[in-house]
Amino acid sequence: MMQPKQFLWRVEGKVGLITLNRPERKNPLTFESYAELRDLFLSLQNESDVKTVVVTGAGGNFCSGGDVHEIIGPLTRMPMPELLAFTRMTGDVVKAMRHCPQPVIAAVDGVCAGAGAILAMACDLRYAAPGARVAFLFVRVGLAGCDMGACAMLPRIIGQGRASELLYTGRSMSADEGLAWGFFNAVDPSSLDKAIEMARELAAGPSAAHAMTKRMLHQEWNAGLDQAIEMEAQAQAILMQNHDFRRAYEAFAAKQKPAFQGD
Repeated sequence: MMQPKQFLWRVEGKVGLITLNRPERKNPLTFESYAELRDLFLSLQNESDVKTVVVTGAGGNFCSGGDVHEIIGPLTRMPMPELLAFTRMTGDVVKAMRHCPQPVIAAVDGVCAGAGAILAMACDLRYAAPGARVAFLFVRVGLAGCDMGACAMLPRIIGQGRASELLYTGRSMSADEGLAWGFFNAVDPSSLDKAIEMARELAAGPSAAHAMTKRMLHQEWNAGLDQAIEMEAQAQAILMQNHDFRRAYEAFAAKQKPAFQGD
C-alpha cells in the first residue's frame, strides 16, 4: 500500500483509517491531498486485506474543504484547460471512493464544509458528533452547487428539496438535521468510535457480499426496476457459489455463528 504524505493512513486489523491531519487549519484539502486520496482509494480496489475504511479528521473537525490560499487563490489565475483538469481530478476522488469495493464510513465532527462535505457524502455510512456542521458552501465563493457529484448524490441521500436548499444557500446542516434528513446514520459523542465499531463489524462479515452490495447500490441508479431485479438475481447467484454462503448455512445448521472469510 502507498503511504501518503498529506494525511495519515494506518490499518488496524481489517480496517483502514484515513485521518485528515492539518488540525490548525481545520484539515483543508490541497492539490496534493486530492491526488493522494484519489490514488489511495484506487489502490484499495486491489487490496484484499483491508475490508472497510473509516475517514475522519484530526483536532475536532472533519475537513474545511479546499484550502483558500493553496487552492482557491491559484484557481483564480488558471487557464481553462488547467481548471478542467483540476475539477476532473476532484471528481475522480469521488469516483474512486464509490468504485473501491470496501464500505467507506465517515466519522464527522466540527467543520465539514465544501469538498469536505463532498467526502462525507461520498462515503457509504456517516456518523456525526453532536457538534458536526455540514455545509456545501460552493455558492459562498461564487460557484455552483454542482461540485464533485453533489447534484447527483445529495438528492438521493436527503431528497431533492432539502438538497436544493443546501446547495443554493450554502448554509450549514446541523448534526440533528442531518440525522433527521438521513444524511447521518447516527449522532454520537464518540462518532469515531461508533464508525470504527461499525467498520469492524462489517469487516468481520462476508466482504465479497458487501462489495457486491456496494456495486449494486452504485450501478442501479441508472437501472429500471426490471433491469435492477435481473442484475440482483445474477449478483446473488454469483455469491451463492461462494464459500461464505456455505459457511453461513453450515453454521446455522450447527447452531453456531458463521466465521466469514470473504471468499
